[in-house]
Amino acid sequence: MTTAHSEEALKALMLKSLDGDEVAYRRLLGALRYLLVGYYSRRMGGASNADVEDLVQETLLALHSRRMTFDRERSFTAWFFSIARYKLIDHRRGRGGRGMLETELQDDIESDFSEDAVAARLDIDRLLAALPKAQQELIRQVKIEGQSIAFAAGRTGQSEGAAKVSLHRAIKALGEKLKGGA
Repeated sequence: MTTAHSEEALKALMLKSLDGDEVAYRRLLGALRYLLVGYYSRRMGGASNADVEDLVQETLLALHSRRMTFDRERSFTAWFFSIARYKLIDHRRGRGGRGMLETELQDDIESDFSEDAVAARLDIDRLLAALPKAQQELIRQVKIEGQSIAFAAGRTGQSEGAAKVSLHRAIKALGEKLKGGA
């Protein structure tokens, strides 16, 4: 089963759009817009919605202008998210964030530039989307980023005990989802 945001589905839409299918191209842009909002929101912390939206639009325009350079034999998501990453770099450079950027860029290059990492991140985002926002944040902070329960509880405005219970319930819900349940 493929979802609308899987590598398989996105690449199929890209290939159809390269072959002249305008409906596929509009669907591709819609799916990518959704993914980019999450991608930039996570990486830009306290940025305004306007800044995120500007980057989304710039990235989609870059895709439009470079789409003919896409190699049909390669991963679409790796190609596309490299464009998104460069747009983010340009945005941060324009705002003077060079020192922080170099550290983050080194981490990005070492940890998640591979096609598998991009696909895994998309899978995680889809799984977490089924949970309430507070539980999504707890899982991201504790299980993905490695923060302590106490730290995550403070950031989400919960007591440590409530955060533990919420995290346990979130993990259980994800387990059920993966088993094909709820």
